[in-house]
Amino acid sequence: MTEPWWKSSVVYQIYPRSFADSNGDGVGDLQGIRGRLDHLAWLGVDAIWLSPFYRSPMADFGYDVSDYCDVDPLFGTLADFDELVADAHALGIRVIIDWVPNHTSDQHPWFIDARSSLSAEHRDWYVWRDQTTDGAPPNNWVQTWTEDQPTWTIDPTTDQWYLHLFLPQQPDLNWRNPQVVAAMHDVLRFWLDRGVDGFRMDVLHALGKDTDLVDDPPELLPIPHSALNHHPSTYELVQGLRSVLEEYDGDRMMVGEIFLLDTALVASYYDGGQGVHLAFNFPPLYTPWDAGLWRHRVEEVAREIDPQGWPSWVLSNHDQPRHRTRYGTEARARAAAVLMLGLRGTAFLYAGEEFGLEDGVIPANRVVDPGGRDGCRAPIPWTAASDHDWGTDDPWLPWPPDAASRNGEVARADETSIVHLYRRLLAERRASAALHIGSQELLDAPAGVLAWDRADGTDRRRLAVNFTSEPVSLGSLATGWLLAVSTDGLGEGSPFGGELGPDQAVVLRPA
Repeated sequence: MTEPWWKSSVVYQIYPRSFADSNGDGVGDLQGIRGRLDHLAWLGVDAIWLSPFYRSPMADFGYDVSDYCDVDPLFGTLADFDELVADAHALGIRVIIDWVPNHTSDQHPWFIDARSSLSAEHRDWYVWRDQTTDGAPPNNWVQTWTEDQPTWTIDPTTDQWYLHLFLPQQPDLNWRNPQVVAAMHDVLRFWLDRGVDGFRMDVLHALGKDTDLVDDPPELLPIPHSALNHHPSTYELVQGLRSVLEEYDGDRMMVGEIFLLDTALVASYYDGGQGVHLAFNFPPLYTPWDAGLWRHRVEEVAREIDPQGWPSWVLSNHDQPRHRTRYGTEARARAAAVLMLGLRGTAFLYAGEEFGLEDGVIPANRVVDPGGRDGCRAPIPWTAASDHDWGTDDPWLPWPPDAASRNGEVARADETSIVHLYRRLLAERRASAALHIGSQELLDAPAGVLAWDRADGTDRRRLAVNFTSEPVSLGSLATGWLLAVSTDGLGEGSPFGGELGPDQAVVLRPA
């Protein structure tokens, strides 16, 4: 059987506000993305994932949705979206869109109606609790982004608490209500009918809630409840979502944001092939640049996730500091690219990492995000001009560091730049069944080095990453191999000499 497309894919995440601007208003949009599809085809990615572009008051920059079935005018129109999908598909690029099922905006018509009276049509579409005599919230759950604040807010119209795991402007839907389930299934169908290939499903593990509202363990506070919530009822809900995708042909897929740092628990959401197709693997976002720690991470994924379903790998996204910033040097960022793209599983790149971008430095008077995530969302500089091809020198957030020298135009013109490393890695991965679908075996390697083999039938590759700042000899591990890809770009196609430079990584082919 042919493997599903998403198993061998490299998915490129686009945060629309920050990717490319077509009209000079300083905010990225759908036509801006459409105008940069040629870059993505040149780079060699297989799919794009678009962060939210729905109608929204933007309290959480699109993750507070006021209309699931329309495009916010800031980003364009439904016609723009349709053109983007058509153009991407013509280039062989699949389209995955973000979907936010746990909560709506407080400006969504459902919630506006729900809060209008105790007997409103949509009242039970959200989670409500009565006031108590002491005026305390229904439990001790802590909301995300605002430390120590409860997940409950009193609605003055009806004098009841409503639940919001995130901001008060993001009330949680009541997924125990079959009408909510049916309505949200129809939202998926709306976008599937428009040709999307899959969904990234936001905080998917949080859909099921404990109806008894049991307190979180005090010793874990102030960890937000969204990072602790795990209820068995969620499995059936996820199965229902998958069944909607299976109404359609073409291997439509779902990748769950299951922000639980217990890898075995994350693995359970694959649910014997009835749950998610992929679950994001978040611990690498918190793993320091250390060979032993990364070996442990790879072993844990192989032990817990691989037996349940196909793994995923990610180093940067719209919620976390970029890995170029975390690791401190471009040499390490280059080696990390080999690491992620060489491991068994679907790889997710974050727009701009192919240019080696660092987080933007955001002055206090320019901070806009309630979660402090502005740095990793700094706009992508496409050219060396002062406006970096955005039509304005002053976009919605400041540019990332060194934008005049670290941008798409300069990077593509320099064959030694990191973008060309990414392009070579993606080409090597696509050409090798071992790399994009094959088995994986960790090897005994010198201290400070992580090395592993990938194989599919007779196709084999060997990979090695030096996590140290000193040269390291691979000894017998290097015998009989040609250098396919190196982070420094030197000697590719020649026999491998056996030594890794500081923070160097290589992909090897049999000689």
